Amino acid sequence: MRAEDLQLDGLISFGEDSLNLHGRRLVLHDTFAMAHFRQDLFESAGLEQSRQILFRFGYFWGQADAAAMKRIFKWENIEELLKAGCRLQTIQGVARATVKTMKIDEAAGSCLLEYVCLNSAETENSFPEIGSTGEGICWIMLGHASGYASHCLGKDIYFIEKQCRAGGWPTCIIVGKDKESWGSEITPYMPYFQRVEIVSKITVLTEKIKQQNLELEKQRKNLKALEIYEPGNLIPVRSAAFQQIIESACRVASFDTSVLITGESGVGKEVLARYIHRNSLRHDQPFVAINCGALPETLLEGELFGYCAGAFTGASRNRTGLLEQAGKGTILLDEIGDISPATQVKLLRVIQEKEITRLGENTSRKIAARIIAATNKNLHEEIAIGNFREDLYYRLSIVELKIPPLRERGEDILPLAHSLLKKLSKKLGIQKLTLDASCIEYLCEYKWPGNIRELENSLERAAIFSTGGLITPECLPTNIIHAGIKETAGINNLNASLEEIEALHISRIMELCGGNRTKAAAILKISQVTLWRKLKILGLDAK
Repeated sequence: MRAEDLQLDGLISFGEDSLNLHGRRLVLHDTFAMAHFRQDLFESAGLEQSRQILFRFGYFWGQADAAAMKRIFKWENIEELLKAGCRLQTIQGVARATVKTMKIDEAAGSCLLEYVCLNSAETENSFPEIGSTGEGICWIMLGHASGYASHCLGKDIYFIEKQCRAGGWPTCIIVGKDKESWGSEITPYMPYFQRVEIVSKITVLTEKIKQQNLELEKQRKNLKALEIYEPGNLIPVRSAAFQQIIESACRVASFDTSVLITGESGVGKEVLARYIHRNSLRHDQPFVAINCGALPETLLEGELFGYCAGAFTGASRNRTGLLEQAGKGTILLDEIGDISPATQVKLLRVIQEKEITRLGENTSRKIAARIIAATNKNLHEEIAIGNFREDLYYRLSIVELKIPPLRERGEDILPLAHSLLKKLSKKLGIQKLTLDASCIEYLCEYKWPGNIRELENSLERAAIFSTGGLITPECLPTNIIHAGIKETAGINNLNASLEEIEALHISRIMELCGGNRTKAAAILKISQVTLWRKLKILGLDAK
């Protein structure tokens, strides 16, 4: 999991009478009211005591947030977990926090953290009496950063505000270090960091919530994201394998070289072909695609090369073939591995001579289209058994781009899912279509034999069964749910009995469905009566 993947709508559920962060209830408060509260606190308790109270409040908040992030997600590394603290401050309206410096030396046990915080909520509507102290006033924010970092690193981290917007600075800057790194500079601030059994309370709270929620797993490489544009939809790309494909596609796009795109069904071969066309000098010309495997030989030749009136029964008029219709644009010959040997011979001549002959004619016609081919077959194997011409293969594959299947591009699953949800939201007319964080584990564990096409179809199905646009695990197809549970439910424990495995599986399904036996029975593909009987036998009927 990476900090940038945290999103408000997938992290916090908004109910009629509550806000919920996966088992933790949240409360909204008004900055103007908070400013008055701070003023009253300042007047009644004094500056030092007010700072200590607000700091402790922020410290406990930060510890609770850190515990939630460690409980809900598995992070790529400790740096991403720490960055998530800044992301949470932004999501929760504390401040728009970004990391300026992050240096962690685990061997020496030291760290240096520096955050730049824009639009701190604590500086909104602040009273001059507080702001004129000459010191920063973002005490809750300091507490939150200190509590969050301390819980993440397992040792006390102390944050000090170096500059504050209330003091006339354009931004707030806070710096956190361990006690040894601060040295004597931290001594005046130590009273604000004193707390009473916060760690033990956080531990108890974490364990309690951990029993009620699934631990989510998403551990990916920290790679720079690229984007491949599909009409009306931005598809983020993070995986190194696909990044390399995109870089190669960008390089070959500006040349008229023949390109062969290979990969399993549903990986996005046509999307990549369109991407090459849009980045080529032919981008303002037509893009034409034909599925060669969907038509019999006679119809395919007529579609590709065109025909004249009377060339065959039913040919009542002249027809321009797709190779001509593409003009100076690009034509994609999808599923090229399915064409017949006779058509392969004709296509080879088209590539070599850049000319075609319509069916029923003897006159050759020049064409100017660029040809891109795609297939889900292994053409080397097809050549070996005599189904595909080797000379045609080498003509088509001057540059071959092999798109890896989605199961080998785990880093792309979540960004793809969010991108597809935006597309489905418009298609289905469902506003604020979002993916609950508890679904991430299942989406990332599933192998996706149908690749991106299956992912889109599964999300569309889930969107239809969602409530209020929020997709929860029970909305997903059952094969995805079962695949995820198989990986995470401890079924590979060789010491577990069949009864224990069944009890664990049913218990997890019931938990996912919020105790709804109708939904649970549907996922388990058993009747409600059978489910009731099993719950009673396994001692789960009271849960």
